[in-house]
Amino acid sequence: MKHLTSRDNPLYKRLKALSGSVQQQRKSAVMLLEGAHLASAFLEQGAVPEYCIVSDSALAHAEIGSIVSRLETQRVVVLPDALFGQISTVVNGVGILLLAPVPQPLLAESITGDCLILDGVQDAGNVGSILRSAAAANIRQVFCVSGTAFAWAPKVLRAGMGAHFLLQIHEGLDATVLREKLVAPIAITDSHGAGSLFDIDLRAPLAWVFGNEGAGVSGIWRDAAALRVTIPQPGGIESLNVAAAAAVCLFDQVRQRRA
Repeated sequence: MKHLTSRDNPLYKRLKALSGSVQQQRKSAVMLLEGAHLASAFLEQGAVPEYCIVSDSALAHAEIGSIVSRLETQRVVVLPDALFGQISTVVNGVGILLLAPVPQPLLAESITGDCLILDGVQDAGNVGSILRSAAAANIRQVFCVSGTAFAWAPKVLRAGMGAHFLLQIHEGLDATVLREKLVAPIAITDSHGAGSLFDIDLRAPLAWVFGNEGAGVSGIWRDAAALRVTIPQPGGIESLNVAAAAAVCLFDQVRQRRA
């Protein structure tokens, strides 16, 4: 293990810059996985981090010690608690953080089967929740159109609870390019002139599109949609949160396929 005690160390400066800027994380194509759950989920997929950063006090925890023991010693960096606290993105965290490259899956020429498209979904919590629902519903391909929150940002990773490592996530895609590659019919939620989700056959492969929290799905996807569904809301609420709407749609598809 390597022990760092100086704020002037180049690695520490790099960590400080990354922890303070999601834009810098996106530009550098790296992710910060903080906490024992995310670290374990990452390692369980056979992935290897660039560095494992731990605080002095965290080494006394059995769970943290077990994670550290799975890594080559040259990848483990120990920081004093005070220095770790300055790069932590979690309040009252346990003192472990993995620095790892963001996966860069290749974009296929033809996209078949189920997939999910995030069209300008900006809230990190919503993005993470949708990714978690997609993984649970066995949808493995996720495409983030430009304007969507960085899928590998710390808040998104925490909301995803490890779902990221079960998915192929493509980022920063142009909607026009992506639309031309889709084979499955495009399905969107729409509160006007759409059929009830519970009356529409969802058993065939679909490309689900979920849009911006305020503006909804953009015109390019509305024009291309083969299915427009509305979620019945007998309680009188005007609309559902986009993450809730995605979960309802994906799991009604799961229900129909089981039937």
